[in-house]
Amino acid sequence: MSKSKSPFTKEQLLPQEEMIEVARKKGKLFIGIPKETSYQEKRVCLTPDAVAALTAHGHRVLLETNAGIGARFTDRDYSEAGAEITNDKSKVFGCPIILKVEPPSLEELEHINPQTVLISALQLKTQSKEYFQALAQKRITALGFEFIRDADGAYPAVRALSEIAGTAAVLIASELMSSATTSKGSGLMMGNISGVPPVEVVILGAGTVGEFAARSAIGLGANVKIFDNSITKLRCLQANVGRPLFTSTIQPKNLLKALRRCDVVIGAVRGKNRAPIIVTEAMVERMKTGAVIIDVSIDMGGCFETSEVTTHDHPTFERHDVVHYCVPNIPSRYARTSSLSISNIFTPYILQIGEEGGIENAVRFDRGLKNGLYFYHGILTSKPIADWFDLSYRDINLLML
Repeated sequence: MSKSKSPFTKEQLLPQEEMIEVARKKGKLFIGIPKETSYQEKRVCLTPDAVAALTAHGHRVLLETNAGIGARFTDRDYSEAGAEITNDKSKVFGCPIILKVEPPSLEELEHINPQTVLISALQLKTQSKEYFQALAQKRITALGFEFIRDADGAYPAVRALSEIAGTAAVLIASELMSSATTSKGSGLMMGNISGVPPVEVVILGAGTVGEFAARSAIGLGANVKIFDNSITKLRCLQANVGRPLFTSTIQPKNLLKALRRCDVVIGAVRGKNRAPIIVTEAMVERMKTGAVIIDVSIDMGGCFETSEVTTHDHPTFERHDVVHYCVPNIPSRYARTSSLSISNIFTPYILQIGEEGGIENAVRFDRGLKNGLYFYHGILTSKPIADWFDLSYRDINLLML
């Protein structure tokens, strides 16, 4: 009988050296922070304290002059924290990693070098097909910070900005009710004054915006009513606020009754593509003279039929004797607080990217960070973007084997 032939060579059967994992080498990052050019955008994504933390770890930060001035951070503040300051925009956009609050414009993309890492908001609803084609042409790796998830599966950047928007909505409404602010101001004060009936506030949507609007309004002594079609969200909001509240599903009869009596209504309802219209024009007509509408959902089309986009310069208009405030970028009104909040989210991730030796390893080992990745070396890795703009995409897990 002949011996069976082994599929291995004699050398392959000999004991081999054990291969052990080599420790990942820490990377030194070079980060560019350009000045925001989007209309009325005053936020900056890193504060001087965050820059100091990064430079202490050996990373370099190149900042365009006056990038933090809208948030009341001077070039001197950044310089003392270890940042390098330049007037040359193209130098900043030439950095291997670029941090922005708003996504870069097509003109700004021209200054970006191939193979750059871009970390910014994506703002899918405001983008064009040309923007993604430009990213592909430059072979850019891009992260949208609103899609980054934390260990609990939540979206920290979205939550932080929603907290600001919810609190701000109540502060803005309180301001607009003052007789001094507009000719149609009701003259009511959102405070629990002895012997005076409290202001009635209706909140549409029981998400993070709704929760923080409710907290602020309750804190000022208002009567709050919250409407949402998700019983789970209403239950969670009530538990988080820590006290019994008027809650209801969105039923026209109950909602109309609440709207006719309220002094302020805050719209914070989201949708997949567009915010659903909850309040019709006929309902607005039946509201009190001088009542205030704050449409926080205006960036997704608005949840009031009478809503129209306004700006920080001209924030209000009146329709049916009701004051409407429909500014899409409410957190930018409080630029310093928003910048501090965004910076708190950015800084640990950037330090992590440095510790892991670069964006490739960081994304490979952090599923939450990988969730924010929508372009990888010029290849689209996001199915929602591909569906929205009719583009081809690849699964990131197949690209990073």
